[in-house]
Amino acid sequence: QVQLVESGGGLVQPGGSRRLSCAASGFSVSTYRMSWYRQAPGKERELVAGIASTGNNTNYADSVKGRFAISRDNVKNMVYLQMNSLKPEDTAVYFCNVVRGGRFYWGQGTQVTVSS
Repeated sequence: QVQLVESGGGLVQPGGSRRLSCAASGFSVSTYRMSWYRQAPGKERELVAGIASTGNNTNYADSVKGRFAISRDNVKNMVYLQMNSLKPEDTAVYFCNVVRGGRFYWGQGTQVTVSS
């Protein structure tokens, strides 16, 4: 079955960097559009970045453009989110996502806290 497992979260100082990883199983990340979402306390879950199944077309939320980069390793069946110049407002639980057969699949999430 489809499984997504995020890792790489933690406490980061403002201006710092962090790379999140998403290990996928039960399907190939090369076949589907993959996305990262985040949810801050008291806020709705929001799309952060997405990468198309073909080529390397990507899209980003305006709030992270130029700071975050999504990528995919088809051999390892992994998806990554490189986060640079982190701000306190980036604090959230980050989720990996795939839509397969019309159904949304989520991992358990990984907490990123940006604070000094």
